[in-house]
Amino acid sequence: MYKNKKIIAIIPARKGSKRLINKNIRSLNYKPLIEWTIKTALASKFLDKIFVSTDSKKIRDISINLGLETPFMRPRNLSGDKSPTWELIIDTLDKFRKKGENFDYVALLEPTSPLRKKNDIDMAVKKIINNLSAETLISLGKIHLEHPLIVKKISSNQFVKPYANFKKKIFQSQQFDNAYFPYGVIYISKVTSFYKKKNFYTNKTIPYFIERWQNYEIDDFLDLKIIDKIMQHMRIKI
Repeated sequence: MYKNKKIIAIIPARKGSKRLINKNIRSLNYKPLIEWTIKTALASKFLDKIFVSTDSKKIRDISINLGLETPFMRPRNLSGDKSPTWELIIDTLDKFRKKGENFDYVALLEPTSPLRKKNDIDMAVKKIINNLSAETLISLGKIHLEHPLIVKKISSNQFVKPYANFKKKIFQSQQFDNAYFPYGVIYISKVTSFYKKKNFYTNKTIPYFIERWQNYEIDDFLDLKIIDKIMQHMRIKI
């Protein structure tokens, strides 16, 4: 709790993954991927509840062994690869409400973004709660290479074209304005706002900036290996 605001963190970790089988329990720096996010969440001073939303018995067992309660499993209809995240968040909040547990803020911590600093969660919580006009917060990493102004596409006649039509001509990277990509380090929303908009993106979304070395998500085997090397280089421990 921070400033009398009760906060739940939801960690989405279904068992299905097409590009990297059993992604959430793959070994990353000698620990299951999901463990990195759980332990970082457990180290927070402000999270009142940490819930792993999963349809996997293995992931549930890992969560229990790390000290988390798992009062219910993720429903099958919310466990497909096309199931929107907002639905599982609403489903989770509804189930805790029925148990008599209500929260002021909900945080989403994606296990595929394990490169968190020890204070990222609590710094983000402070930032949104201290900003009285903010509804939501998202973690952003500055884009360095794949800037929108230089992204290309292949046209129907197989020629290379700009992905988007920009009138401004760019000749050097120094001319780029700052562009950012949302990484799954943390998303936070007021619960009242999330019930209304079912989204972390509103007209009152504020940024939480992460560092360059955190700008990675695990989607395939190469991502896993890259992040593993970053962890070793940065000597990241939990």
